[in-house]
Amino acid sequence: MTMANRRGMNWKLESAPWAAGKARTAVLEQLAKWDHQPAPTVGATIEAVTTMMVDTAVADGGTRVSLHLSDQDGQACIVALSHRTALPADHDGDGDDVLRRITAHRAVTGCGTDTGPDGRRLWAVIAL
Repeated sequence: MTMANRRGMNWKLESAPWAAGKARTAVLEQLAKWDHQPAPTVGATIEAVTTMMVDTAVADGGTRVSLHLSDQDGQACIVALSHRTALPADHDGDGDDVLRRITAHRAVTGCGTDTGPDGRRLWAVIAL
């Protein structure tokens, strides 16, 4: 992934059941370092959305998951990538269901999923 004109961080996680917990902590700690203090309901949204995306990436069965975070104009963009290269281009898994669960959170301003040569990518933009 390439980002321009914004701050960003990324983490490589083992594709394991505990990955979502580590991801939640990393995202919230990094946002705090960037002086974002989201309201409790937004913090809960960040935790829930990060968990859903990382758990979905882990379920794809790749060897690792990468997590990317950026912020701009009072919003955070969180991306999870499954790194399972054998996924067919039309693989959705439970992608539609995940997107419905993500958009159920009011602070989410956009989300999506796609599958490419490097696995499935899930992303969400959250108003801080």
